[in-house]
Amino acid sequence: MMVMGIELAEISRRCDRLIQALPEGVTLIAATKYATVEMMRAAYMGGVRHFGENQVQSARTKKAGLQDLTDVTWHMIGHLQTNKTRLALSIFDWIHSVDRLSLAKQLDQLIPVVERSPNLCLQVRIAPDPQKSGWYPAELQQDLPVLSQLSHLRIKGLMTMLPLGTKGAEARALFQQTAELARQLQSTFPHLQELSMGMSQDYTEAIAAGATMIRIGSSLFL
Repeated sequence: MMVMGIELAEISRRCDRLIQALPEGVTLIAATKYATVEMMRAAYMGGVRHFGENQVQSARTKKAGLQDLTDVTWHMIGHLQTNKTRLALSIFDWIHSVDRLSLAKQLDQLIPVVERSPNLCLQVRIAPDPQKSGWYPAELQQDLPVLSQLSHLRIKGLMTMLPLGTKGAEARALFQQTAELARQLQSTFPHLQELSMGMSQDYTEAIAAGATMIRIGSSLFL
């Protein structure tokens, strides 16, 4: 069966090949912004158990359509708007895009109300990029005293996206800087062990630098 110009069986094969090729300890998150529910089922058949969505409403719709797949973990990987925070807490198992102190504070306030506490990644801009959100390293260090007092947050890792067009050795060096920043933060957040970094164009460099989660979309679904 073909959906949006690609055979569903091909999606399953791509997912299986990538999962089999990943080093131990690296989790594939299928980035499903442009994937239909049928395409996501094909990815599931190929071994995918982690789906990443950019929009809260889209995730709610797709999760409802895949509610029979009870072993799926749902990741929020896009910018989280303030007015969608409560809904996001009810949907996602992971939120990778905690990109500002005000959002962290809001999550800390809402978690006891919603009675659900996803794992969180702090989003950082490891290189100057006005097109991306997230803390610059110096800003994050400045906000650490406040962040460390937000007792309801389960901060498990860092997430980053590189400036568009970053490739090769430059990409690997920036991912290595992210990994080093994570090590520095572990004295404040001892459970900060995950590195969510690497997409279709740069995941091999990210893995070489220590990524534990890669977010792959176009290589699987387009």
